[in-house]
Amino acid sequence: MEITINKETDRATAVVEGRVDTTNSSEFMQDLSEVVESCSVVVLDCAKLEYISSAGLRVLLSVHKAMARKDGFFFVENVSRDILEIFEITGFSRILTINSGNEK
Repeated sequence: MEITINKETDRATAVVEGRVDTTNSSEFMQDLSEVVESCSVVVLDCAKLEYISSAGLRVLLSVHKAMARKDGFFFVENVSRDILEIFEITGFSRILTINSGNEK
């Protein structure tokens, strides 16, 4: 997994590449926590995300909850069909805000 964070004032876009699983979910959480604390809008670009395990989903849920507590916004975009299927099976498609029109 690689994550690149582009921060503009009060908005951050995190681009995640590869696989997010138990081996790197704590690093994923740490990287996202930094922008959750300092931004009111966090966007997760999943265009290059190949796989996300339950450990990665827990990170997304934590980010979602943290942003909601501070009246911020957390969006997921550029979701592949495979990742969208994981979100749908797990119910995360009803929890997360997935920007429409970007699914591949």
